[in-house]
Amino acid sequence: MKFTKMHGLGNDFIVVAGEQALPDNVDRLAIELCNRYFGIGADGLVYILPSEKADFRMRIINSDGSEAEQCGNAIRCVAKYVYDHALTDKTEMTIETLGAGVQKVQLTVDNGKAVKVRVDMGAPILNGLQVPTTVDADRVIAQPIEVNGRQFLFTAVSMGNPHCVIYVDDAAGFDLQAWGPKLETHPMFPRKINVEFVTVKSRTHTDMRVWERGAGPTLACGTGACATVVASVLNGLTERTATVSLMGGDLLIEWNEADDHVYMTGPAAEVFRGELA
Repeated sequence: MKFTKMHGLGNDFIVVAGEQALPDNVDRLAIELCNRYFGIGADGLVYILPSEKADFRMRIINSDGSEAEQCGNAIRCVAKYVYDHALTDKTEMTIETLGAGVQKVQLTVDNGKAVKVRVDMGAPILNGLQVPTTVDADRVIAQPIEVNGRQFLFTAVSMGNPHCVIYVDDAAGFDLQAWGPKLETHPMFPRKINVEFVTVKSRTHTDMRVWERGAGPTLACGTGACATVVASVLNGLTERTATVSLMGGDLLIEWNEADDHVYMTGPAAEVFRGELA
């Protein structure tokens, strides 16, 4: 099996193209290949597949073998891969995702390579039961949640996958390992959840750290950055366009008022290519 190692701001993936469908053992394969000591090492295994409704279809298997509905960093990697590897000559294309439907992608190209990717991530889902959470409300904003005797306030957003955004004094120094897994598996989140810990720096800038469902702490999360800006607007903390700083770098996020869609702009990079023994 030939593969390409790619990342979006340090959120890294093993990308496989040319297959017609996922292999039957894809969950076990992802666990083995994503292992950073006994495998290739990655946050997830990404397949680029044919689509009947878009230019390409993306399937993402987390490092624990579970499947993710959507991933903002992975979709940028997929867009760069198909252009750089001449699977398409389009700089505007569509990519089908499991949880967020068909999404439009625009590439900025320099010297024949895609250097920046802008993705229409669609409209956020804010209804509590649809995110899903156990909270029956049109919008879940600053909702109390208790974990091991400590109370947090979260705002729930789905970008095709579920997120809870929590504001803290120091996102960069926050103990992800202590609180991330407990919040991910909290009974208020029936399908588990991605957790963003956020510090607002200004009306146009936030600092965010993430505990990803099925992967743990990662250097970046594109859908989490989108959820962060949506939640920050709902809480009156930022403008609709803001930069989200993650451990791996920055993403520019816009929650467009005219069409209610969220637009994410950022880079993707190819690291190396290989063939599995």
